[in-house]
Amino acid sequence: MRQDKAKNILGGELQVCCTDLMTGFLRDGYCHTHEQDRGTHLVCAIVTDEFLDFTQSRGNDLRTPRPEYQFPGLKAGDGWCLCALRWKEAYDAGVAPPIKPEATHEKALDLIDKAMLEKHYRQ
Repeated sequence: MRQDKAKNILGGELQVCCTDLMTGFLRDGYCHTHEQDRGTHLVCAIVTDEFLDFTQSRGNDLRTPRPEYQFPGLKAGDGWCLCALRWKEAYDAGVAPPIKPEATHEKALDLIDKAMLEKHYRQ
């Protein structure tokens, strides 16, 4: 999918999530989807320590750098394209991080109710 054709959950053109840390399945800064993206990295989140603790408890340590995957490790306040179902799991556990709706891919709505996402729009 080309970024100029992708839409966000607000119905507009998908915006960049983060380029300080090149996020997204394609590491282009956008929360695109791709046929090889089994995790559906669609939700542009601003990660929190609470979320990072939660995902680590589920076996996904996002704090530790993994240079072999060009992954610098995350800290609270970083923007990152999260797997839609991990974000929903965090929501259900009460620890979902805030999201950037303009940078969250519309396909996230296939997996997450829009009302859930709306409760977590970045302030």
